[in-house]
Amino acid sequence: MITLLYFAWVRSDIGVAQEALETKAETVGELLAELQARSDQHAHALAEPARLRFAVNQTFVELGSPVRDGDEVAIFPPMTGG
Repeated sequence: MITLLYFAWVRSDIGVAQEALETKAETVGELLAELQARSDQHAHALAEPARLRFAVNQTFVELGSPVRDGDEVAIFPPMTGG
């Protein structure tokens, strides 16, 4: 099982902050494709992967990075500070 965490407008668009998912995805990109097919809300929030950032177990990763059972995957827009 993978734990998914959503932040900022991604969370608002999907409607939940966290969910757990049984998946056979082997990469973040495969996981993203599976999530996009999960619901209209997921499809809308995740439609433009270039506008998103991903972290696996609190380490920033790219779409080709591996995911495994037990991982925590965070999906969020880029953040800026001031």
